[in-house]
Amino acid sequence: MLFICYPRCTTCQKTKKWLEEGRISYQARDIQTQNPTFFELKEWWAKSGLPLKKLFNTSGLKYKEMHLAQRLPEMSDEEKLKLLASDGLLVKRPVLVTESRVFFGFRESEWEALKPR
Repeated sequence: MLFICYPRCTTCQKTKKWLEEGRISYQARDIQTQNPTFFELKEWWAKSGLPLKKLFNTSGLKYKEMHLAQRLPEMSDEEKLKLLASDGLLVKRPVLVTESRVFFGFRESEWEALKPR
């Protein structure tokens, strides 16, 4: 599994601890220094089953500074993906990429199935 996080994010820190306590192995990647690419985001979006707007970190400063709440409805999906690929801090985090599914944001109830039995 690929665990994509921002080390200074408290939710990412909490999630990392949860993964480690659950003995879930993963490879970590810093979303700010290794930003997801357009093609990764496009694939992950498809695997996530979420609406594209759910991939945005709507509580982030950049999202607010760029007035994306007003701009996103007028943008095409391709434009949105390119925007997400331009700056990792715009992406909802943490992101967990498995073979069959991608999770954006930590919801323990959804992630519970990942724990080894």
